[in-house]
This record gives sequence, C-alpha cells and structure tokens, in this order.
Amino acid sequence: MSLVANIRRQFAHLVRELAKFGSVGAIAFVITVAIGNGLNTGLGVGPLTSNGVATVIATTFSYLANRYWTFRHRDRTGLGREYVLFFALNGVGLVITELFIGFSHYVLGLSGAFFYNAALVVGTGVATLFRFWSYKKWVFLPASAPPVVPASGLPEPAEAEAEGPGAHRAVVPETPSQRLGHPLDARAAEDYAEI
Repeated sequence: MSLVANIRRQFAHLVRELAKFGSVGAIAFVITVAIGNGLNTGLGVGPLTSNGVATVIATTFSYLANRYWTFRHRDRTGLGREYVLFFALNGVGLVITELFIGFSHYVLGLSGAFFYNAALVVGTGVATLFRFWSYKKWVFLPASAPPVVPASGLPEPAEAEAEGPGAHRAVVPETPSQRLGHPLDARAAEDYAEI
C-alpha cells in the first residue's frame, strides 16, 4: 500500500472517529444545557452547582456512548478503570468549564441565562478539546500492536539480532477479537478493518 493511501485511510478513520465523538458530545451538551438551565433558571440553584449536576449526568451518558460506539474498536482495559479515568478527566473538563462560568458570573458580574449559556458554550468548547485528546491518550487505548513473529524461512528474532541489521521480521495482523478472546459484532470488525 502506498504512503499516500495509508495516510488517507488513517485520516478518514480519524474523521469518522471525530464525527462520532462530536455527535456524542452534542447530545451530552444538550443534556448539560437542559438540566443546567432547568436547575439554574427554573429552580434557582447556583450556576456552578447547576452545571456540576448536569455535567455528572451528561458524563455518564457520554462514557457509555463513547465506549460502545465511538471508541469500540479500541482495547477494553476494564470497565472500572475506564469509568474512573473517564470521570476524572471529565472532572478536569468540568473545572475548565466552571472557570469560564465562575469568571463570568462572579468576577465580571454577568448574571442571567444569556451570560450563563455564553460562558457554558465557550467553556465547554475548550473542555471538549481537552477531553478528546485525553480520552484517546488515557481512557480508550489504541488496539495493541500485533505481535511480531518470524515468517517462514527467516531467522528467529534472537538469531536476527545476532546476524545484524539485514535480518527482517514479518508482522502477522491480529484482530481485536483474537487478541481479546471474544467475538466482536460485525460493525466493530468493519471499524477495525478500516483502521
């Protein structure tokens, strides 16, 4: 496969992943805005508390949607580990958003639904960039690299090292279901094949 075709395929995969992540984020944002505004404007709860409660609910939705849709082709490292990391990183995202809301409300003295929502949109935008990067880096890990095994007729790795830089090793691809020991649904297999 040519270098250009490989780059194009990887870019297309990243675009699909970003589109899924963006869709999940848009729904989570609607959940956050609806609950946050309902608590803040409708029930008179403080702006930071309103956003905090709304974010916890939206984060639960976001984790499930990202794990089982956006990043389902990536390794599963345990529900407990992923969930704790996901919430911790969303906690950082929440702090980023809260800083914008708190600065707008308490420092600039801008209150009311318009200023609350403006600060929420800007803060969420900045936090979303952090979240996408951190999820891929620490929560939904890339599929493990396939094992390197000798091809027929080539020396074993130890022999190859002894023979010097001219020795070669072949890479045998492995699917996530083979590596994880369980079958994946057809769509996940397609996603993996597109990587």
